[in-house]
Amino acid sequence: MSDDSDLQALTSPEATAPCSDAAPALPEGWLRVDALDIEAQGIARRPDGKVVFIEGALPGEIVSASVHRKKNNWEAATLTAIHRESSQRVRPVCPHFGLHTGACGGCKMQHLHPAAQVAVKQRVLEDNLWHLGKVRAETLLRPIEGPAWGYRYRARLAVRYVHRKGEVLIGFHERKSRYIADMRSCSVLPAQVSALLVPLRALIGSMDARETCPQIELACGDAVTALVLRHLEPLSEDDAARLRAFALQHDVQWWLQPKGPDSVHLLDEGGPELAYRLPEFGITMPFKPTDFTQVNPHINRVLVSRALRLLAAQPHERVIDWFCGLGNFTLPLATQAREVLGIEGSAALVERAQKNFERNSQNPGVIRSLCATNFVARNLFEMTPQMLVADGSADKWLVDPPREGAFALVKALAELHQSRMGAEGAAPLPAAAQGWQPPQRIVYVSCNPATLARDAGLLVHQAGYRCTAAGVVNMFPHTAHVESVAVFERAAATV
Repeated sequence: MSDDSDLQALTSPEATAPCSDAAPALPEGWLRVDALDIEAQGIARRPDGKVVFIEGALPGEIVSASVHRKKNNWEAATLTAIHRESSQRVRPVCPHFGLHTGACGGCKMQHLHPAAQVAVKQRVLEDNLWHLGKVRAETLLRPIEGPAWGYRYRARLAVRYVHRKGEVLIGFHERKSRYIADMRSCSVLPAQVSALLVPLRALIGSMDARETCPQIELACGDAVTALVLRHLEPLSEDDAARLRAFALQHDVQWWLQPKGPDSVHLLDEGGPELAYRLPEFGITMPFKPTDFTQVNPHINRVLVSRALRLLAAQPHERVIDWFCGLGNFTLPLATQAREVLGIEGSAALVERAQKNFERNSQNPGVIRSLCATNFVARNLFEMTPQMLVADGSADKWLVDPPREGAFALVKALAELHQSRMGAEGAAPLPAAAQGWQPPQRIVYVSCNPATLARDAGLLVHQAGYRCTAAGVVNMFPHTAHVESVAVFERAAATV
């Protein structure tokens, strides 16, 4: 049977009817894709049940693939032909996306419709919560979505002078490679930044230090495009002049990084301030280009608003913002609560958060005067029940950890609950904890569904909480990155 006749049989009404008892047999070597994994690889099964992960394939497709890795229970493969195409497959916008040699590895889902991307991420969140934490959210929140293109206001661009070509490459790494993709545009970067890629190549190529500048970090504020040049040797006066001329021509602000992140400084003092606004709260957040801020400012504004609505802090309540960073959630919370405590592992960010609080306390544009707010630097990966009690009771918590999650924090909370319940094997309740009360509500913002699921399992099964809601936040369209938010309420029997 020819490929055409095979395909005609496979896609006939009889073959695709949902009431069919079993899917029709496929020609040898063809695979039916049933699902998509977190790395945006299609998942298929061979007749013997062996799983095949297929890069470039989408659910519902019938494909051929080239296997490049074999294990006992699974294989890894790359798409070579599509015999039946998914209705959710779209033409990638970016010419550098794909499976071809030299393709950029920055995006993994440009071939999938954006709405379908969100559905996949929602399923990943639900599956992780159940399979890793044995938790099901009582309510699924509507996904937070925003612009699918031009959203990436932060990026780390690799730089390399290629001797044999006599030119400079600037961009993301190639798919599954340490080499830099030959990029001349990028659709996920803001248009004005994408337009800088080719001029930046020419600039670095003209510099005396072209072989010792390995990286340019991008940080866009509301009014400033900052570029941080990592340089391994001191810049000559001529190179500094070239940077100044480029800044003037392209309206960018140069920062220099001769050593570690702490060495970052402006090429020339003065000029406009790098900052972003949270207009719903009248808050302005100045930051350094190497500070952690969200990549997608459009989504961040919606996320802050959603998280605060879910937390619903009241004017008489005390709130703790764990992993507070430079105050992205803390300062908006200070417009609603009686008292806020922000706790962060980085002393530098705590200092920045304190300055941002002081500045916004004097800002007449803030919608409501900021309440009493304090910031503390502490290693949150070494939390203990005693440390938790020392921070005092709070009515509500907001938790926004890095990818590692908030295991030590949640474990300390669970241990206190187990002690108070007199659970078998639990340590005695610390004397200082007699009057301490756990928060009634926790809003947990996560950038890793696996660690969220792990922590959710502790909160629900050992700390006395219910997972009342959860949903995804599409912070990084076209990538496999899953951002999410979950809400936990104290179970009635534990209050």
